[in-house]
Amino acid sequence: MTAAALAHKLRGLPVRIELVESEEIGTVGVGEATLPLIRKFNEALNIDEATFMKETEATFKLGIEFCDWGRPGDRYIHPFGDYGRPVDNIPFYQAWLRLRQLGETARLDDYSYPIIAAEMGRFQRPGGDPDAIQAGFGYAYQFDSSRYAQFLRRYAEASGVIRTEGKVATTVCDPETGFVRSLVLDNGKTAMAELFVDCSGFRGVLIEQTLKTGYDDWSNWLPCNRAIAVPCESRGPLMPFTRATAREAGWQWRIPLQHRVGNGHVYCSSFISDDEATTQLLGHLEGPALASPRQLFFTTGRRRKFWNRNVVAIGLAAGFLEPLESTSIHLIQEGITELLQLFPDTGFHSADADEYNERMGLAFERVRDFLLLHYVANQRDDGELWLHFQNLALPASLEEKISAWMTRGHIIKYEFGTFLPPSWLAVLLGQNLIPRGYDPRTLKIPEDRLRAESRRLREAVLAAAQRTPDHAAFLRQVGGASHQAPLTAGVG
Repeated sequence: MTAAALAHKLRGLPVRIELVESEEIGTVGVGEATLPLIRKFNEALNIDEATFMKETEATFKLGIEFCDWGRPGDRYIHPFGDYGRPVDNIPFYQAWLRLRQLGETARLDDYSYPIIAAEMGRFQRPGGDPDAIQAGFGYAYQFDSSRYAQFLRRYAEASGVIRTEGKVATTVCDPETGFVRSLVLDNGKTAMAELFVDCSGFRGVLIEQTLKTGYDDWSNWLPCNRAIAVPCESRGPLMPFTRATAREAGWQWRIPLQHRVGNGHVYCSSFISDDEATTQLLGHLEGPALASPRQLFFTTGRRRKFWNRNVVAIGLAAGFLEPLESTSIHLIQEGITELLQLFPDTGFHSADADEYNERMGLAFERVRDFLLLHYVANQRDDGELWLHFQNLALPASLEEKISAWMTRGHIIKYEFGTFLPPSWLAVLLGQNLIPRGYDPRTLKIPEDRLRAESRRLREAVLAAAQRTPDHAAFLRQVGGASHQAPLTAGVG
């Protein structure tokens, strides 16, 4: 992603980009679900959506379904879009909170077009009449990340990126400045540069092994430290959403692609053994496994500096937050975007690095808080992990956010942050954190008018979703269907 983006955006400048990588080193390759901003990345590189989807076995994604997170049996969808429409410039959910106290039983979900369309297994792109209920939502993709990497490798090389095969054996640094000057590879080749982007994964070959940057361990807040991943055959219709199901000591993901389903179990090794975690995962697959389970180990947290001297860490080299909200690829994209905005000259001004580190630090911390909210907003009593979170001291930033919400349903807005208020709203209400009050401005709206408007809105959402094409049919219609596998498997 980094090589492709730099090659495209810096085209015409006297910049030479060399990508050093080894076919012998595998990739984590399980980050298959994304957030809507991935579309901006592809569009910025002039990548055709249909071609990309065929090449990566991609499906469309309207949100993430969470099962059993508040209490066992609960479910909700975090949609890529808002709920309803403002009433007299008041967010609709505030009117819904008032109606709820008046005895209204409709779900807030019933006022969200992407949720109802997702539940029906339907999809279409937003557009048409800007006032239509189906015009203002976002969507992302679920794709094979290994194929996406291959797709971008071809794109990068076609854009002038020089690819050098080899593993880093030695790093040579300037004795006065500490800047990295060159890499000596295991095949004897030398790669020299002025700026190095470290995408070497958890090892952090340059940012950590060479520059000793340090790592802020967030295991006290996010203690899950392992995962088991395995693909399986798909069964049933192709649904346009990712699923995260809470388990005894963690959670399980389900990501539907065109040719298979990606599955994984994220868990904390203090509360379950690796064998038990694997057994739980394999016992909940919908179809036969297509490969042996892969074990992954990680420590949640972030580098103390993302940009240190002339090295910028992106991806797992920068930090890791479990993929509960599909943020891994998004944080890669954030790192690339900020690097392009602050791209250095040969002077490497410290202000650029400081600004980069502050922006990326905020990005990681606010994603951390959002992920942590899922865990602490639980009412489960069936596992030590969940009881641990019920007694956890929270970061002050998250404590403030929850307190403002519980008082009167206010969601503190951030100038910088991955998740907008509707995302926070989805988790807070989806996991049964009902505020004590609501915006008093809604009291000016007559009750009969509120009920009538909410009913019309609910009916409009349902009607729009019913007119929406089937997800698999839409994929075929727009030319995004792969020729390698059927889009809908038979039920076994």
